[in-house]
Amino acid sequence: MTAPAPIRSVVIVGGGTAGWMAAAALSRLVRTGVSVTLVESDAIATVGVGEATIPPIRNFNALLGLDENDFLSKTQGSIKLGIDFIGWTREGHRYTHPFGEFGFDIEGVKFHHFWRKLYAERKASWIEDYNLCATAQKLGRFTPPVADPASVLSRLTYAYHFDASLYAGYLRAYAEARGVVRLEGKVLEVALRGEDGYVEAIALEGDRRIEGELFVDCTGFRALLIEGALKTGFESWKHWLQCDRAVAMTSTQPGSEITPYTRATAHRAGWQWRIPLQQRIGTGYVYCSDDISDDEATATLLANLDGEPIRDPFLIRFEAGRRKLFWNRNVVALGLASGFIEPLESTSIHTIQAGVSKLLALFPDRGFSPVERDEYNRQTQTQFEQIRDFVILHYHANERTEGDLWRRVREMEIPETLARKLDLFRNRGRFFRYDDELFADSSWIAVMLGQDVMPAGWDPLADAVDPALIRQRLDRIREVFRRAVEAMPRHEEWIARNCPTPFSAPSATRKTA
Repeated sequence: MTAPAPIRSVVIVGGGTAGWMAAAALSRLVRTGVSVTLVESDAIATVGVGEATIPPIRNFNALLGLDENDFLSKTQGSIKLGIDFIGWTREGHRYTHPFGEFGFDIEGVKFHHFWRKLYAERKASWIEDYNLCATAQKLGRFTPPVADPASVLSRLTYAYHFDASLYAGYLRAYAEARGVVRLEGKVLEVALRGEDGYVEAIALEGDRRIEGELFVDCTGFRALLIEGALKTGFESWKHWLQCDRAVAMTSTQPGSEITPYTRATAHRAGWQWRIPLQQRIGTGYVYCSDDISDDEATATLLANLDGEPIRDPFLIRFEAGRRKLFWNRNVVALGLASGFIEPLESTSIHTIQAGVSKLLALFPDRGFSPVERDEYNRQTQTQFEQIRDFVILHYHANERTEGDLWRRVREMEIPETLARKLDLFRNRGRFFRYDDELFADSSWIAVMLGQDVMPAGWDPLADAVDPALIRQRLDRIREVFRRAVEAMPRHEEWIARNCPTPFSAPSATRKTA
């Protein structure tokens, strides 16, 4: 039996962050004789301002061989150690979701069980004091981690903030230098093969026809191929994630400090993000249009800026959910074309990264085996649902009194997968991870405790360890972490020494991820 011929042409439809991340990664195929073409229109704006990420983005950049300092300089980038949540649990409350682990396990028992036991006895401070990233975040410090596991600095974990449009441009230069061909033009039509309904070609302005064997849909919410042409279908999650709009803009930095974390501040009908770049701040208000008008949301955003507006606010409409298939026939959807979960935990770019990585791992031939396609869809669906559950947790576990939105999400029925996690943690602080979950136990611990989901008890094995020894270790961890952070330079000082962006007047052009 003769195997189907290998794919020799990949067409990426749409640019922006999703398109150029795909192009940069798939440029590796050019060396094997595969043509990679990206089609985008300069007339179509993409969606994005300052972008926040999670630590796996460092793996993607490393895969491409990017120089970190050069990347940060060229994208106005800064360091992200976690997320600061203001007013989510209740009005006036504040907590941190830091990257990295809490403390150290003792005799095979997870650290948070020992912390819970001592905290109940008022012999331990809040759990954030036992996390290196949380401590550095509070003090506004940063230095890169070291490889030596004996050093406390090996525990530092971080991600980035950057300008999404600059990142797309940075990856465009990378991809084109490695053989990716960019074509400018607006897609007018998607042609399907009559015999099997596969995408055969796209028609562009100027009577141009671009044929391909594998198509990657990066056309944003428009989803021109996966939905417009293939009618794949969409599974809405609006009944759980009720925010459906965002008003976004940028503002000036109010001072010299560049905070090494994202901030999410709860408001009456949603929440506001704050993403600090080197020379400006990306900000926006995510809200439910049933609870507040667009004008009111814009006024709320403008009233809560740290600096001065740089450009006019712009409105983004969306619906939380996912495509029923992420890979349908010979089309793989990435980014907003594949689905959308609001940017509360900065997962948008990661879903692109994960999609590209899975596509490379399951790269098809011209036979398009359903085995590879089904596995891609199964894994991607699982990850989307895991992210969905994590974001729902922030809303559901709230005690806010202001705003109907917060009452509705507190009282709503949640996915059974999330309910199981909450029940296990509320009982004795236990977790089980499934299907290579994106968020580690430490992330769930940070948010559950931050939202006042406190376990009633702890692992009984924690009682087998000498209480005096436990307290001594916890005190030592807190002290060592604090001293290590105090020896670090301030975040803005580290940037100035290693990766400053040459000053330029902020652009007023709407170029958005």
